[in-house]
Amino acid sequence: MAGILTRTVEGATEILICQRRADQTFAHQWEFPGGKVEPGEGFPAALVRELDEELGIRAEVGRRVAVVRHTYQSGRAVELHFFHVERYKGDLDNRIFQQVLWQLRTSLTQFDFLEADRGIVQALARGELL
Repeated sequence: MAGILTRTVEGATEILICQRRADQTFAHQWEFPGGKVEPGEGFPAALVRELDEELGIRAEVGRRVAVVRHTYQSGRAVELHFFHVERYKGDLDNRIFQQVLWQLRTSLTQFDFLEADRGIVQALARGELL
């Protein structure tokens, strides 16, 4: 599952994006923060935990905005649940990524996102999801 964190700056919506490190699978590609659901954990609780682990924040998980099923060329299949996160407590602390950036929704398509995220990126850029 992944969080689409948003903020409004001077009337424009910005979205937080994260770049994978060189030592990770799909090195240097961009993604939305989040991760795996642990046994016995629901999606919102898992996202709260992951955002705390990755960014040091306590998120208020909003509504699910999309579900994506994708199979990579390697044969690995993923099912991603994307949730809107408008509010959180704490200051962002990049704990695992190469870098994290706030970007205008219209500029998201300029980044090399993971294949599974590309449809969401297009929809966000067009203003269709949020």
